[in-house]
Amino acid sequence: MCRGTAAPGIPGGLSGPTIRLRGAVGATAAARWDPVPGQRGAFKAPGRQEGTLAAGRARSCGRLGSAPGCMWKFMESLEVLTGAESERRSLPSLVPGAAAERGRPQPCRWRPERAEGCKAREPWTAGAELRHRQHRMGWERWVHPPRRPRLACPPLGLESLRVLDSQLRSSSDKRYGLGAHRGRLNIQSGLYDGDFYDGGWCAGHEDKEQWLEIDARRLTNFTGVITQGLNSIWTYDWVTSYKVQVSNDSRAWQPCRNGSREAVFPGNKDPETPVLNLLPAPVVARYIRINPQTWFPNGTICLRAEILGCPVPDPNNIYYWPSDPIPTDELDFRHHNYDEMRKLMRRVSQECPDITRVYSIGRSYLGLKMYVMEISDHPGRHEVGEPEFRYVAGMHGNEVLGRELLLNLMEYLCREYRRGNPRVVRLVTETRIHLLPSMNPDGYETAYKLGSELAGWAMGRWTYEGIDLNHNFADLNTALWDAEDNDLVPDQFPNHYIPIPEYYTFANATVAPETRAVIDWMQRYPFVLSANLHGGELVVTYPFDMTRTYWKAQELTPTADDGVFRWLATVYATSNLAMAREERRLCHYDDFARSGNIINGANWHTVPGSMNDFSYLHTNCFEITVELSCDKFPHASELPGEWENNRESLLLYMEQVHRGIKGVVRDADTDQGIADAIISVDGINHDVRTGRARGTGWDGMGRGRAANRRC
Repeated sequence: MCRGTAAPGIPGGLSGPTIRLRGAVGATAAARWDPVPGQRGAFKAPGRQEGTLAAGRARSCGRLGSAPGCMWKFMESLEVLTGAESERRSLPSLVPGAAAERGRPQPCRWRPERAEGCKAREPWTAGAELRHRQHRMGWERWVHPPRRPRLACPPLGLESLRVLDSQLRSSSDKRYGLGAHRGRLNIQSGLYDGDFYDGGWCAGHEDKEQWLEIDARRLTNFTGVITQGLNSIWTYDWVTSYKVQVSNDSRAWQPCRNGSREAVFPGNKDPETPVLNLLPAPVVARYIRINPQTWFPNGTICLRAEILGCPVPDPNNIYYWPSDPIPTDELDFRHHNYDEMRKLMRRVSQECPDITRVYSIGRSYLGLKMYVMEISDHPGRHEVGEPEFRYVAGMHGNEVLGRELLLNLMEYLCREYRRGNPRVVRLVTETRIHLLPSMNPDGYETAYKLGSELAGWAMGRWTYEGIDLNHNFADLNTALWDAEDNDLVPDQFPNHYIPIPEYYTFANATVAPETRAVIDWMQRYPFVLSANLHGGELVVTYPFDMTRTYWKAQELTPTADDGVFRWLATVYATSNLAMAREERRLCHYDDFARSGNIINGANWHTVPGSMNDFSYLHTNCFEITVELSCDKFPHASELPGEWENNRESLLLYMEQVHRGIKGVVRDADTDQGIADAIISVDGINHDVRTGRARGTGWDGMGRGRAANRRC
């Protein structure tokens, strides 16, 4: 029955001037109960619009399992966290009576049939309205938080690997390569015959009793489920509908309900498009199961998933739960669309006008400017002997982490320079740094509109014209290798500064405007060192990216400067906290940790027309590719941690531009600098050239024979 604890002078058993609702579900805001003569009292939340709370008895709610109803406890105070506050503080502990002491989760909806004489129309949800009606006594009690916040719970981290393999379990699986640990959103299958891993979890039986279980390892306010089908080169499999169940002990399970019926959620219509389903009401539990009901008729039960949920504090939990990393730098950790990116770059430039300059290298197909921030003690001017460095991000628009890291790097360098950080001051005064956060702004805007978790693996990867920029640069490798095979190098064919083929310069050539803009940028600035920031893996690759044997998909294809490139890749990989973590698991199917998280690009998979190869063969610049994260589009809540993972790597890699031999090549008679002088090193079949005139001098970079030589 509906029961309440009586208090003198307050009808319905409300126990005093303030109230506390304790339990495992619901959002709360600091409030007090001000009795008013009669049946009603005022519900006041500090700094919020006043609501009303009609006096009356506490109602009861159902519990999981076979236990009878439970009673809401009204204590000394009521705390409610709504909106942004709920993201900074823990969700409330609104647990029904004694059920909370035994750690049982609140079901997805109220169970009025278990409380005699009680009738509930709506659930208590995080930040939403709680409405109770007691018809016997002819009065109503209402609690209205001031506003209905949007659901803001982040993903648990199946895709980003915060959820460990040991936290995933299934009813059955076809084989280990399709086990529960593979049921992660956007996980990819192997690309070749005989690859052990496939992209998803597949049940070993085809019936409605199959399930994929996620152990959050703590009480969590689950709010939604995202699913995909199987990623495979062999079959088409996906789940078309499913149910959701929750538990606190993995033995007694409570189905999610929509009204009086068990909720059945629509699944996928193809293998790749993520589908989000929000629960009818948030539910607090430790375990959650996805129970497929129907699947693609010509396939079987296979899926990939992500779970949305907010952690709930549980003082009885025996586990130690480390908090999310607290960044030591006060930076703008969020995703920035085109307009927000411009505002941030303008703000940084205004904070540090003496060391920054914002310029555009061109426009995208849709007309968005490709902005670059220059950071130097003399912005806008090349200085003799000062090397030029660049970071490029956003070549694939849906790989967004590099974009945010470069925006954070702009803020960091500006603020630390103003604070007098000696490392940053030395870097800024001795290097001309160029940061291009978005090479493919059209693709980014496409992915940004869908948002984290829903952009999928490929949406926004290409330009608006459908061009993959990482395959769009001129293929200079083939011309070089053909000349080498015919013994034409270096006497009749250069081994460096290889000219762009004529066909590539035609107006009707399939060359994106973004690619043309970057090539023009490379030709205008004498860059020495660069890194191209990508996402979707945790590895650093170095040239060549294209296999020398044209028909091979994988082949070790080193450059003449292989030792230098391996050193550069190792510098970034060993200083990156995520890559260096010994216990990390593989992202998809390749275990790069065995090779120190670096690999020759062509030995991973061939990429004809890559920017790295073009940069090495057409200019003096050495460039590597950094795959920053397993998750191409990490949730905003993960950005502070990703900054901590990459901050030292970004700084240390920039400092490598000063390694090796550098100097000015001058005419012995006139003492004037010599432009385009070719510098050769015995035993290395790749020359370098001195730069063009800048101001009053000429500059050039030479290289020694040591492994750490740099141009």
